[in-house]
Amino acid sequence: MHLARLSDGTPEIFHTLQGEGLSLGVPSVFIRASLCNLHCVWCDTDYTWNWEGTPWKHERDGDPGYAKFRKSEQIIERTPAEVAACAERFPCRHLVLTGGEPLLQEQEFLEVLTILHDHDSAWTAEVETNGTLLPGAAFDRAISQYNVSPKLANSSQPEDLRLPSASLGFFASSPKSTFKFVVTGQEDLAEIATLQARLDLRPERIILMPEGRDPGTLANRTRWLADLCRDHGYRFSPRLHVELWGATRAR
Repeated sequence: MHLARLSDGTPEIFHTLQGEGLSLGVPSVFIRASLCNLHCVWCDTDYTWNWEGTPWKHERDGDPGYAKFRKSEQIIERTPAEVAACAERFPCRHLVLTGGEPLLQEQEFLEVLTILHDHDSAWTAEVETNGTLLPGAAFDRAISQYNVSPKLANSSQPEDLRLPSASLGFFASSPKSTFKFVVTGQEDLAEIATLQARLDLRPERIILMPEGRDPGTLANRTRWLADLCRDHGYRFSPRLHVELWGATRAR
C-alpha cells in the first residue's frame, strides 16, 4: 500500500478526533493514503500528489519556500497486515480512511478492514472520498459511512474529471453517504444548488465547510456560511482539527 510518510519515516496513521463532517468530534484512527486522481488548487494534503516534475498548480506556488514534493520522500509502502497492526495499537475501534484518494487503493484497504474485523468485530469504518471512483460491492459492505466531497469549480479541476455521473449517482443512492462541499465564497452556492438538484439530495444530506488552512481564514468564512446553512437547511461543518491544532500533520 502507498501511504503518506511522516518526517520521522513512519506512515501517517494516527489517533485523533474526526475534525469534519457527520462524525465531527468522534475519536478515530486515521489512515492517510498517498496518491490522488484530482489535484485541487487549495488542497491541504498536497504532499500526497504534488510531485516534482508535474504540471499541477497550487495556490501556494508563490509562497516563499514552497516547492513541489519529492515523491520518494512522501510515500511509504506497507502491507495491509502491517497497516492493520498499526491501527490496532490505538485504544479506538473507529477507522477513517482518508488521503489523497483512498479508493485508488480499494482492494488493499478492503484487506485492512477484513483483518481488523476478523480480530475485533467492534471495528467500524468511514471513508473520505472525492466521489469520482465507484466502490465495489465487497468494499461497500465493509464501510459504514461515506464522506463524499465532490469538488466545485473553485478546485480548478475540469468538470468531467471531478463530477462523473456514475460514481456520484451511486453515492447519492447510498444511505451511507453525506455530501460535503468545500466553500471558498458565496459564488459557490449556485453550483452546490445545481448539484443538489442533479443528484436529488435532501438538504440534510449536504454539509458545507469553509475552506481554510488557518483559524483566521476559517473564522472569516464561518461567519456568513453558518447563516447560509441555517437558511437553506444544510449542515455546517467547522474544521475542528485546524481550530485546535492548526495546519499540523497527524492531528
